[in-house]
Amino acid sequence: MDLHWSNEALNEADAATAFYQERQSGLGKRFLDNLEDTASRIARNPYLYKKIELNIRKCKVPHFPYALIYRTQQESLEIIAVMHLRKAPGYWKHRDSV
Repeated sequence: MDLHWSNEALNEADAATAFYQERQSGLGKRFLDNLEDTASRIARNPYLYKKIELNIRKCKVPHFPYALIYRTQQESLEIIAVMHLRKAPGYWKHRDSV
């Protein structure tokens, strides 16, 4: 399946990576590596992870308090949010791509 990232999700990933990099050298790269591994897991088996809306699912990012929120479509997947698990969980629902 093709995997696409929304602009909002990319911005969230960039902001979280920068935050972790500022806290400790190399931690931003570690976060980004975990994010990419999570996206690869989703692409391999998109229906494995918890359904939270009609065609929306959530997959947690290991070692960090984040999850990827993604939408399944016929032949593609769209990551619509890089969600911090301890902040307003439904903030992404207003996005046009949902």
